[in-house]
Amino acid sequence: MNAKKIITLEKQYVLQTYARPEFVITRGEGVWLIDSEERRYLDAGSGIAVNALGHGHPAVMEAIQQAMAGPIHLSNLYHNPPMAQLARDLCESCFAERVFFSNSGAEAVEGAIKFARKYARAVLGQEDKTGIVAFSGSFHGRTMGSVAATATEKYRAPFEPVMPGVIFTPFNDIEAARRAINEKTCAVIVEPIQGEGGVHLAQPEFPSALRQRCDETGALLIFDEVQCGLGRSGALWAHQAMGVEPDIMTIAKPIAGGFPMGAILLTQAVANAITPGDHGSTFAGGPFVSHVARAVFAEINSPGFLAGVVERGKLLEEGLQELTQNSSLITEVRGKGMMWGLVTTIPAADVVKAALAHNLLILSAGSNVIRLLPPLLISKREIELLLEKLQAALISSLSVELKKSTYSHTKS
Repeated sequence: MNAKKIITLEKQYVLQTYARPEFVITRGEGVWLIDSEERRYLDAGSGIAVNALGHGHPAVMEAIQQAMAGPIHLSNLYHNPPMAQLARDLCESCFAERVFFSNSGAEAVEGAIKFARKYARAVLGQEDKTGIVAFSGSFHGRTMGSVAATATEKYRAPFEPVMPGVIFTPFNDIEAARRAINEKTCAVIVEPIQGEGGVHLAQPEFPSALRQRCDETGALLIFDEVQCGLGRSGALWAHQAMGVEPDIMTIAKPIAGGFPMGAILLTQAVANAITPGDHGSTFAGGPFVSHVARAVFAEINSPGFLAGVVERGKLLEEGLQELTQNSSLITEVRGKGMMWGLVTTIPAADVVKAALAHNLLILSAGSNVIRLLPPLLISKREIELLLEKLQAALISSLSVELKKSTYSHTKS
């Protein structure tokens, strides 16, 4: 494969909404991605938390082979066994009693907002109960409803006016949240662990306070676990470690092993407000993707898997803390399980770029946070390699910063 030709084609014909590095990935093995020149990269981003089981996992590959023997698509006009079985699997794992399948996290958030507004009208009989409370640092998607509930202005401003009725309050500020949530609020949407916003964890008392205030005002509590859910935090669902149950939960990214899928999980009380024709999706919950998703879910929900995530997550945390003590570029480490953010004194994008030179793929989360989302099954040895490569990237970044500083000083 001629990588240069592929890159040229992409730049000529694909809408340029991403800044991609100058190499072409052709295959993956476990936690590794391999490019057209046979260079191997340790994937500490997991396709933005999608490839929870890494690349080419035997259970996923077997499920794909099995699913190919059946129909790829049926539409939601007909029953299909894997969809019904997956819905049961998900409901039995948490608070939910019903599932609506979608194709992405943003679609799941859109549906959750629609369900909350319909619930306020149909169940509570309040036509004007349409407000949404969201939080600073939030990221819920890029569609017109989900982006309206996304705090970062750069995602919203170019497309305004977006959906009206959203109020933002400071994340983890209980009193501010209590003031914002009122009788006109139909839903409160929050990430138990914020991802794109910089890997911020909800403080233990915050979800409980939101639950209490929602109960007082008749608002629904929506947990967005698109990124932090399905084992990423070390718990199957991040909210389960907090002892608080929502009315609605949105999930997506890792659920189908790389195939597009999202879902809205909801209580029967909310489901009672939704009737045939209220919502729909052509592709969602198809037999092929649902069959694969069942295999992914079974693997992550199997005995011992999550305990391994917790154990290896602690090793990663210890390594990151030690690395921070030896680097002037990192001021804070925060996260849980296999979801970590490192606050940097230089642009995070510079470290991401430096990491590429050391065959390490990492992410940023805002302007000054490095984000690590390695596959959940990353081994102890691979964690050591990740830390070694990250340290080398930081040293490279520091060298570049010193050169910039020297040049600036000389010029002045």
